[in-house]
Amino acid sequence: MLYLLKGAYEDAMAVHVVMELCAGGELFDRIIQRGHYTERKAAELTRTIVGVVEACHSLGVMHRDLKPENFLFVNEKEDSLLKTIDFGLSIFFKPGERFSDVVGSPYYVAPEVLKKRYGPEADVWSAGVIVYILLSGVPPFWAGADSTLGLVFSESAKDLVRRMLIRDPRRRLTAHEATLGCQEDGVAPDKPLDSAVLSRLKQFSAMNKFKKMALRVIAETLSEEEIAGLKEMFKMIDTDGSGHITFEELKAGLKRFGANLKESEIYDLMHAADVDNSGTIDYGEFIAATLHLNKIERDDHLFAAFSYFDKGWKVATLLQMNFKKLARSLDGGCSLGRNDQRS
Repeated sequence: MLYLLKGAYEDAMAVHVVMELCAGGELFDRIIQRGHYTERKAAELTRTIVGVVEACHSLGVMHRDLKPENFLFVNEKEDSLLKTIDFGLSIFFKPGERFSDVVGSPYYVAPEVLKKRYGPEADVWSAGVIVYILLSGVPPFWAGADSTLGLVFSESAKDLVRRMLIRDPRRRLTAHEATLGCQEDGVAPDKPLDSAVLSRLKQFSAMNKFKKMALRVIAETLSEEEIAGLKEMFKMIDTDGSGHITFEELKAGLKRFGANLKESEIYDLMHAADVDNSGTIDYGEFIAATLHLNKIERDDHLFAAFSYFDKGWKVATLLQMNFKKLARSLDGGCSLGRNDQRS
């Protein structure tokens, strides 16, 4: 359930950590690629996710950033294990201890985290949000989302999610109680779920593409001062001066900057930054990919992104307010507080 540390090596410059390879893809991406999804599979995934939380808490560890992107399959096989990754925000805790630093990812963070007084119950909330999306295809608290959970799943499944998403952490299920709740459900039927669930899941996953596009638009409105250093870095990597970084240029540039990455990892970077799927990274895409969140939260930058997508200038005030919320989730895994621990 937890990905493995294979080894650690130290040289004069850094400590290198070798982790288990999980090549089966992210949780939601795998479901979408398969094109089919059964209630039994959803139940299995739920037991794994909740079991991870219980395992961490039994060791006195809070993950603090549980989200679908942090669950990877080990391989491409149908029966592949699902593993949890990215413990960069995790912390050891003692019974009754409370924390105040606001960390996590917007869709999945518990209410008490935003109030700056929380404990391990926050992980249960995050897991509950993931399970809700697995069952319905949309996050909880979206307009109309409550009705979607009643389409297919049993009352026991819905009751489990409700009890994991109780606002008061004192009344919320513990990780152990949630695990017992999963076991009580018995064997779920091996029947396909409503196709609408898979469709909504695909739409939700595709939102990352929209976020990248919004960043791209904002990047093109920034002043020279706001992108100081990034322009010169782009020129250094774009050795032929074409205005586009190729795979080979990115590979050579990363090597010059001391990043010793595999070709597969460089390809992943290329794919993530190449918003228009041209096969190269242009200047705007490069700036968007390397921007820090605090550079984009100004109203004029957010309105520029809004204007690009809202060609008809409809419901301008409402959508501009929502773009402020979007800004805080643009990088998916950012800390919600001003004192970001990661970008």
